[in-house]
Amino acid sequence: MSLSHITLSSGRSIELTELRMSSPYGGMLEGYPCKPVNDMKVRSLQRQAEHSFPSTPVHLVPPSREYPDQTAGAFGPVEILPSVACIGAFRSTAIAPELDPVLHRSALTVVWFQTVLAVPSGEDADPELRSIRWEELAQDYEL
Repeated sequence: MSLSHITLSSGRSIELTELRMSSPYGGMLEGYPCKPVNDMKVRSLQRQAEHSFPSTPVHLVPPSREYPDQTAGAFGPVEILPSVACIGAFRSTAIAPELDPVLHRSALTVVWFQTVLAVPSGEDADPELRSIRWEELAQDYEL
């Protein structure tokens, strides 16, 4: 059973089967959000996804970044990522048309950031998430 269904811009329907959400700045004890810190956070989240889902390809949807204060500190200006970091395991029908649709599916693990604590669903999911090029990024597998 899936957590939700998302309709991609291409028209393909994908199922969200697992979702992990966290705060990008949870546990940050010192410093401030800036480009070097955010780049480390994004890379860390991507490595976590690759480690957690080693049998599927991982795709990072580049996060938006806000610059609320142009005053630069020691590591540059304040740079803020969206407040929710997500790792999602997605499944869909097979990509290759010659594969048996009963025995094959396709899978992709996606890392993305969003502003609200909500499960993405339907056509209301973030446009960046819906624009994933599934046929190029996902991988077919046999059940």
